[in-house]
Amino acid sequence: MYEFKRLSEVFESAEEIPFDDFSKIIIMSDCHRGDGSWADNFSKNKNIYYAALTYYYRNNFTYIELGDGDELWENDNICDIISEHRDVFSLLTRFIDEGRAYFIYGNHDIEKKKYALRTLRERKSFKYLEDGDKRNVAAFFKTKVHEGLILRHRVTGDKIFLVHGHQADFANDKLWRVSKFFVRYLWRPLELLGIRDPNSASKNDRKKTVIANKIVDWVKSNNQMIIAGHTHRAVFPAVGQPPYFNDGCCVHPYGITGIEIVHGKIALVKWSVKTKDDGTLYVGRDEIEKPVKLKEYFR
Repeated sequence: MYEFKRLSEVFESAEEIPFDDFSKIIIMSDCHRGDGSWADNFSKNKNIYYAALTYYYRNNFTYIELGDGDELWENDNICDIISEHRDVFSLLTRFIDEGRAYFIYGNHDIEKKKYALRTLRERKSFKYLEDGDKRNVAAFFKTKVHEGLILRHRVTGDKIFLVHGHQADFANDKLWRVSKFFVRYLWRPLELLGIRDPNSASKNDRKKTVIANKIVDWVKSNNQMIIAGHTHRAVFPAVGQPPYFNDGCCVHPYGITGIEIVHGKIALVKWSVKTKDDGTLYVGRDEIEKPVKLKEYFR
């Protein structure tokens, strides 16, 4: 089966990141950072995302982005995205500079796998950016973007496979160029008018379920825990169920979700705008699923 083969290929070639019961990791995906236009789905949650990212930076978390961080199907140039969201990218650059950031590409930002190969001619276009933006762009172009990663426990050797998940979606993997064409030249103009793409995995419940079931089948066949994104649907299995986790996304109307791995436990969290009794607004964190010991999923 195509999906099994693709997921296995990524798993077998993935680099390993060591972690232990003292590690603190936040996993997010599907930010779809855009150019600030009406089609930029990230904009409405930008402040929530920035507040969450600030919390994780100050508390010494490692940030792992599971793909579709930037919307490169709808936008030609990541430089425009970085310039529009310079505060976010400035903070991400600090994670990078301190060796606390890892990035995986998804179908919407698959071009990132070629960033290290950019020509000098293309780099010269950076001269039109402001100094701060140049630094952020340079940091991202120098950072390796993976198709998959493996978190490997230093003591037990247990592995957690990290991947975007579009590999289980034939149209968005093998035919991604065709899908990109339709998104950029058909659905983006319609999206600006308020019409949603019914075929997107993130907006089609039936397609979400089909993709999730394919990943679950791979998990059961390989007896391997996996954390993915792509469908925008958060998943946190009960102990004893196939260990397929999904971190959700950062473009939900109600806020953003992510998966935390802290001191040997895993939890699903949500960040959203809340209201105090005096009417003051603030960004707060909730645990959608309470922390569970990772070893419970490795039995």
